[in-house]
Amino acid sequence: MALYSPTSNPRPAPRRVKRSLLAPFFVMGGIGAAAVSVVTYLLWPTWNLEKAGDPSRLPISIGNTLFNVPTKAIRVKIQKRTGPQERVDLAFVYPSLNPPDAPRHVSAETVEQNLPAIDRIFLSIAAHHDTMSPDERLKTIYPRYLDPNAQRVEDGLDMRAFRDHTPYASEDLVYSETPQLIARCTRDAATPGICLSEKRIEGADLTFRFPRDWLSQWRNVSSAMDQIINTMRTPRS
Repeated sequence: MALYSPTSNPRPAPRRVKRSLLAPFFVMGGIGAAAVSVVTYLLWPTWNLEKAGDPSRLPISIGNTLFNVPTKAIRVKIQKRTGPQERVDLAFVYPSLNPPDAPRHVSAETVEQNLPAIDRIFLSIAAHHDTMSPDERLKTIYPRYLDPNAQRVEDGLDMRAFRDHTPYASEDLVYSETPQLIARCTRDAATPGICLSEKRIEGADLTFRFPRDWLSQWRNVSSAMDQIINTMRTPRS
């Protein structure tokens, strides 16, 4: 007759086998959870996190060019973050040049009856990727389509119309050397005319937009655009 011995009981063996089989799954599950946490952290929208501190300016690199952008001036919510970006769209109240307090809401039913007056300078900053510069376009492209006659508009500001049946038909080129202002302006029609002025700074192109009727105070507008640039290019204190 065999004597009972604790060491002869085979029952604990399956438990050890079972534990050894489950161990890799626990390890893999831990690694997977850690990976999901890392990816979630990296992809989480940073503009949600920045609301808590709400810094007055954000350092944003566009075309490897650094701008200290007023946070409240950013028009597109997803652009409200630090670091490299392809493009940023901004708005500044004129003449104070402060960021707007709140966005305007106009419905499709009331847009024609209640069209608000434009009191803002809009600015888009985008990486140019070595495309033709605004100065090169002024020298080599625009002259092909301009009417040869020049017209004086306001206090040292000249205007030349683009010919019909050209890519810039229904637009005028306005320009001055001192202070410098170069802009393409659509003519007033069903909607008020808008002027577009472009500048290049290192790897970024800046495109300003403002109402055409502001040409009556074009010196102040030119100074305002320069002031916006200087403010965003000044290092943060």
